[in-house]
Amino acid sequence: MNDTVGYDLDGHVATITYNRPQALNAINAEMRRGLNDAFAAFRDDDGAWVAIVTGQGRAFCAGADMRDGGAAAGEFAGTFWEKPTLNSFESGWEIFKPVIAAVNGHCLGYGLTLVTWCDFVIASERAEFGFPEVGLGVPTIVGAIRLPQRINWQHAMELLLTGERVDAHRAKEMGLAGWVVPHDQLMAEARSLADRLVRAAPLAARATKEVAVRSQHLSSLEAVRFGETMRKVVATTADATEGLEAAREGRPPRWTGR
Repeated sequence: MNDTVGYDLDGHVATITYNRPQALNAINAEMRRGLNDAFAAFRDDDGAWVAIVTGQGRAFCAGADMRDGGAAAGEFAGTFWEKPTLNSFESGWEIFKPVIAAVNGHCLGYGLTLVTWCDFVIASERAEFGFPEVGLGVPTIVGAIRLPQRINWQHAMELLLTGERVDAHRAKEMGLAGWVVPHDQLMAEARSLADRLVRAAPLAARATKEVAVRSQHLSSLEAVRFGETMRKVVATTADATEGLEAAREGRPPRWTGR
């Protein structure tokens, strides 16, 4: 991580914070490195079970920094188009731990792309969402792939093809945001949801999310076969044993993530 991205682990909840408020948290090269480091830390830390992503100041993320936009996607080996495409959480890193977006303000471009990969979206009443790319003469790519999988086709096309912004209440109507809350209650609501999520056995939750994600692209038979395989894998863990013992003894389970 670096100064442009905050990472704080409290209990089993990691909070990742865009931290360039003077630039509306627009992504430049330094922030791209920080974001990738933060999400890698969350992905790889056995003690981090749930993440909350938010922004410092009055924006969640205003997209690419137009003064340094060429580096917003990161610098990777390869020539012309033969470069890695899955090079960040926004572009589709596989992270099966639950991720909550606590959207505190402007959520544009790269910021909205990240939100489409989050499992839960809690929006401040001040939040605004949009993909401005077409108004700048460039296409939206990952957003165009991901958004129609999340919300109604016409609502997705409204955001993608007009380049216009919608407010938090319209985003909730579209199905993009799950909740709209008063601005000063945003982080408390996000933490409350995170605390509910960490009550679940972390490996069982991760396996469930992975089945939910992968089964969208499998036939019914293959999806069930994959899911049953995952069930057998998780059934061998210490947490699975603990869950059964806790249920028999009538006490809360003590999860270890093993």
